[in-house]
Amino acid sequence: MKPSRFLHAAALALVLALPAAALAQALPAKFDPARDAAKDVATATAAAKAQGKRVIVDVGGEWCIWCHILDRFIAANADVKTLLDSKYVWVKVNWSPQNKNAALLARWPKVKGYPHLFVLDADGKLVQSQNTGLLEAQKDYDKAKVLAFLNQYAAK
Repeated sequence: MKPSRFLHAAALALVLALPAAALAQALPAKFDPARDAAKDVATATAAAKAQGKRVIVDVGGEWCIWCHILDRFIAANADVKTLLDSKYVWVKVNWSPQNKNAALLARWPKVKGYPHLFVLDADGKLVQSQNTGLLEAQKDYDKAKVLAFLNQYAAK
């Protein structure tokens, strides 16, 4: 078995053995350079497969102001949070001088700004590479644009 398939199978076994609350705790709540990002993405993908969802890989860092603005925007908008929770598994992947996660991020198109969102299907295949600057409105995010983005790429 290839290492990536092994990780995917191991993550799926973990997902099936854990309740949803435990799985949520297994994924990072913050951008953490010490995390194994490839393992986190494998866990998120396995969870998405088990739950009929897609994955959003949120690439950024604790240094990133717009990353924090996005987190606050999601927390402040119940309809956005509900849509995310029902259709996606969200996983944060750190990019910083301490850990650029170059091997993982080389799988997808080059990131030109942060945060950057990659939407993956339940098999881990890239569905969309999203520049979040296109979802902004002045010094925040545009709710209509964010909802349209989430609805467009949600699993059917």
